[in-house]
This record gives sequence, C-alpha cells and structure tokens, in this order.
Amino acid sequence: MTHPHDVPLERARALVQRAVDKAEQLGIRGAIAVVGSSGALVTASRLDHGGPGGMGRATSKAWISGTQQIPSTEHLHRMTSLPVPISAGFVGVSPQAIFPGAGGIPILDEAGVVVGGIAASGATVSPFFPTGVAPEVVSADGEPANPEDLLIAYALGVPYVGQHGDDRARWEQRFGELTVAADRSLGMQPAPAATRQAELAWAREICDRVLALALDRGVRVSVAVVDRGADPVQQDRMDDAVGGGVEVAVATAATAARYGMSSHQVPAAYAAATGALGRLHPAPFLPVAGGVPLIADGRVVGGLGVGGADPQLCGELAAAALVEA
Repeated sequence: MTHPHDVPLERARALVQRAVDKAEQLGIRGAIAVVGSSGALVTASRLDHGGPGGMGRATSKAWISGTQQIPSTEHLHRMTSLPVPISAGFVGVSPQAIFPGAGGIPILDEAGVVVGGIAASGATVSPFFPTGVAPEVVSADGEPANPEDLLIAYALGVPYVGQHGDDRARWEQRFGELTVAADRSLGMQPAPAATRQAELAWAREICDRVLALALDRGVRVSVAVVDRGADPVQQDRMDDAVGGGVEVAVATAATAARYGMSSHQVPAAYAAATGALGRLHPAPFLPVAGGVPLIADGRVVGGLGVGGADPQLCGELAAAALVEA
C-alpha cells in the first residue's frame, strides 16, 4: 500500500526562500510557514525583525490550506457564513485552524495532489501597500498585487490572484490613480537573493548542523531555533519524521531560551516549583532533554531544540551542533 507523503523538506525550504527573497524586495518582515497535508509543520522561517506571533498565524493559515486543500480565504468565507456552532465546532476539533485568515495556498505535487500549504504573516506582512515601496514592485501584469499574496504566489510560481479582497481600492489609497504598464510590472519577476537576514541565516545554519548530525546517526528529527522570548526563528522537520517532534523541538528550545540552561536541567534548578513554571507564561514548556540555550557575547539570545527521537539523543544532537559552531 502506498501512503501519502508531505511536501519534502528540500522543496518546502526552497519555497520559503523564494518568499523570503520577495519579502525583502518588498520591504516587509514576518514569517513564512509550510505545513504538510498531514497537518505537521515541515519548515518555517522568520525574517529579521519579523516580530513574535507571525509564525503562529502563518502556520495556522498554512495548516488550513494544506489539510482542507483549499485557499484559506475560501475557508474563511465558509467559516463566516456557517452558523456559529458549526464554525466554533470546527476550531474545537481542529485547534490548529485558530487563525483562519486569508492568504494560505495549497501546495501541489507533480500529479496535482495537495501535499502541503504555505502562508505568511507577521509584523509588516499584510495586504496593504507599505510606505516607500515602488509601485512597479507591487504590480503584476499591470494590475495591483498586494504584498502578502504576492510573495506567496511568487514562491509557488503561480499566477498572482489576490486573496484579501479589493486590491484596487488599497492601491488607490496608496498610489491614487497611478497605473503601471504590464511590461513594467515587477511583482512576479525574479527577486534578488535576500542579503539582510543575518539572524535567519544564523538560525538556519544551526538547524542545518542538527539535520546533518541526525542524518549521520540514521534518525529523523525536528529542530527549532527560537529567540530569547521563545518565538520561533527557524523550524524544520526531516522527511517522514514524526509529527510530534515539531512541538517537542519548539518546547525544549523555548524552555532553554527562557531559563538560560539546558531544558533537562530545569527540574533540578527549580525543584518542587517545576510544575508551576509552565503556567507562568504562554510559551511552550517542556523540561526534558533536547533543548540548549544559545549564547552570544555572554548573553542568552535564544534556544535550540530537537525532538522526534529519544530525548537523550535529541539533547546530544543539540549539544553537538553547538560544538561544531
């Protein structure tokens, strides 16, 4: 029997990178997430200064488009036109869809089968045209193209279709009656490779070291790098790694970042109070092996977490990745 596969990590990473390139060209900052059709995250990246919260919103929209196999804007229309008990019940049984915003698009394989979903959200990712952006950059084939939907269409290499309503009205608010000829529209033209994402590049390098070490040891894991506040900067799940490793990686990384020690050391440090720590803040908390703090210039700047295999091994992979830095 042939079982379905999620979009491969290599392809998902390439899609996200294209979105990062376009986002930098547009001058917007946020997060881009790819979720497999299984509902498990495959990869996600936060641009520098993207701010907390965007990763969660992008992941929710990507989950909707990847699992419901429709653009999240269509899902939003359905949820707002159904009786409240039905829409609330959907979120009750599918809490991953807690943010049913527009902008998520399904990812198809060569046979046209949905293998995932991709979406963006964050600090300045929106359907509005940012101050200072050149009108040519936010125009596709001579028509307005809002930045959020543009970077997703560009990432997928599909024709631009607005997902957030009336692009023309927002265009006129920003540019007035200005028009851009189709041959001068740059929205779907190649974007320069991003060069101003130092923190993201740092987080990806750490994740890549973990993935390489896991491959050498013959295990499939998920890895996450979070900032000092526990918001994810980079997340990756190896092909066919268990879905639960995604949450374990983020939770152990968050624990290490917030308490400045390896996640498995927290119980000893806080003794009988360990159980209360998880209730102090909404960040995920998991005081088991797998997470290590990331320290630069003598201060904690984030956390690295690994999940999806034996916790002791995950902790070894995280520690080894930092040794190789």
